[in-house]
Amino acid sequence: MSAMHAILVGATALAVMVLAVGGAAGVTTGWVPPWGRPRILRPRLWGYGSLVTAAGATVWAFVGPLKGPPHGASVYVAWTGWVVFMAGLLVQLRARRPGRVPRLPPPTTTVS
Repeated sequence: MSAMHAILVGATALAVMVLAVGGAAGVTTGWVPPWGRPRILRPRLWGYGSLVTAAGATVWAFVGPLKGPPHGASVYVAWTGWVVFMAGLLVQLRARRPGRVPRLPPPTTTVS
């Protein structure tokens, strides 16, 4: 393993770990990074999306480009990781929209 490859692996591992820790904090406590607070309306959903994104990025990076030339079934596993990564980003995007409002029963009118 060359020095540049080791640096790329370390940087990728650090980035995915930060993403996963932020997602876990979002799921458990509702914490969102300061730059996302004005836009994110559902922090727990954002946390789940962040965890899914981290899992997909891990699979894609370590089975795909950081492993070496593509061969055999690893190509399909890497593409599956990419699809999971994109699905996590979509979940994070959905966290910016308001959730469903519970439907209330229609008000009753009383005649006095």
